Amino acid sequence: MPPTDLIFDDGEPLESNRHRIAMNVLIRSLQQAWSARHDFYTGGNMFIYYSSEQARNRDFRGPDFFAVLDVDGTKERQGWVVWQEGGRYPDVIVELMSPSTARVDKGKKKELYQQIFRTPDYFVFDPFEANAFQGWHLQSSGGYQLLEPNERGWLWCESLGFWLGTWSGTIDREEAIWLRFYDTEGNLVLLPEEAERQKAEAAEQRAESAEQRAESAEQRAERLAERLRALGLDPEEL
Repeated sequence: MPPTDLIFDDGEPLESNRHRIAMNVLIRSLQQAWSARHDFYTGGNMFIYYSSEQARNRDFRGPDFFAVLDVDGTKERQGWVVWQEGGRYPDVIVELMSPSTARVDKGKKKELYQQIFRTPDYFVFDPFEANAFQGWHLQSSGGYQLLEPNERGWLWCESLGFWLGTWSGTIDREEAIWLRFYDTEGNLVLLPEEAERQKAEAAEQRAESAEQRAESAEQRAERLAERLRALGLDPEEL
């Protein structure tokens, strides 16, 4: 029988506040993009339990970001327990590296995700070093194939149908180069607050356009009235 006394918090914080923000950016933007869907789960910095031996040894800390497709996304979870999820492993994993974790992220963890998890898409990114961005896709032959970036330096995530690429800006009062999702047309996948701001700006523009149209109609009416008065006619009588 698999162990039941699982722990889901080792008390270790993320490497930095920027790592925390970078993780939440990926989670929240994917949730925003698929807000109408309930057939996926995305999380981060959560334990993934995949074997009794690993659970007993407590020798694995979960990835910084992961997504699993074709599962009940409304279910409450403290972590991802493979034997409680019908044997499902993550379809996408992103590790947010630091100098102290890069070797493990691109070595031991990459091998685990390739050999045991069989995760189709794996990416690594250092929030403090934008050039340290790589990704792999699992080939039918069994191994990871390094992904080639497009002309913008983005990498294609086949499982999600989005590009992953860098974006420079301020999030949660921290200015940095962040890892973001982009759709097939190259549009940035927005965070909820960005989507709300975009919606508000669009509504404001529509209101301004309506006001301008009303002013133009009023001006045309006034010019017509002036021409009628010039002809000796009273506009109010017409």
